[in-house]
Amino acid sequence: MRFVHSLVGYSSLAAMLVAFSGCMQTAAPTQVGRTDASRGESSDSTPTKPDEAEGDHAHRPGAHGGIIVSIGLDSYHAEAIVEKSGTLRLLMLGKDESRIQDVERQTLTAYVKVAGDADAEPIELAPAPQEGDGPEQTSQFVGQLPGALAGRQVEVTIPMLRIAGARFRVGFSTAAPAHVEDMPAALPALEEQALYLTPGGVYTSADIVANGSVTAGQKFRGVMASHDMKPKVGDRICPITNTKSNAKFTWVVGGKPYEFCCPPCVDEFVKLAKEQPDAIKNPETYIR
Repeated sequence: MRFVHSLVGYSSLAAMLVAFSGCMQTAAPTQVGRTDASRGESSDSTPTKPDEAEGDHAHRPGAHGGIIVSIGLDSYHAEAIVEKSGTLRLLMLGKDESRIQDVERQTLTAYVKVAGDADAEPIELAPAPQEGDGPEQTSQFVGQLPGALAGRQVEVTIPMLRIAGARFRVGFSTAAPAHVEDMPAALPALEEQALYLTPGGVYTSADIVANGSVTAGQKFRGVMASHDMKPKVGDRICPITNTKSNAKFTWVVGGKPYEFCCPPCVDEFVKLAKEQPDAIKNPETYIR
């Protein structure tokens, strides 16, 4: 199946979060709204576990086309940008991903490796303050990937990043997730538009508005899908695959919210709602 994933690279470097998280452009970072660390979101002083620091989603692509990385259960974020030349930039963001976040000036050690390899190489990410950063603060870190890794899919782990006195572990990957068999394929763009933006069966005009008048591919662009093939009793399941559903992939059909495992399954369900409306069951039916 084909997911709608973002690509890393100021020019073009395939990218996506795999338990961590996009793509980029060649333009220099443009400043948006700001928050100082002293006024930032509160965070736990205990180092986060890998899955807490890395998150399981890429959110949407960043303002500069990079990978949006969750830090400390979404207390903060960062936009990780890998340029075609191998330059790695980490732009610090607040809980609101549209706001730049000042953090303590520090030199970060990042461990990078080819996706799937066991051995990682350390590199330095030096503070590179942007205009408007406070004294002894920075909202950007910059480093260089080893020459052998430039242009390749890599995994990056930063064991310690200090924000407002708390310490966090950060990680992301530019490797696309492994293909999952027996999942429906995504639709071509024009077919997707026709499916989602025209009513039919029990899929109504009100549903289209409730879903933002966009397609699933547009709404969930940059959000990583992961499939749990063994849902537990009581878990909500995807109406299409019977795998564990994910609340991130919720779509309104017939005025009711349904949860799916990935956007292509939303495609299949909306098609079913339009072509075979009697086959659509109540959302509470889809529980293990």
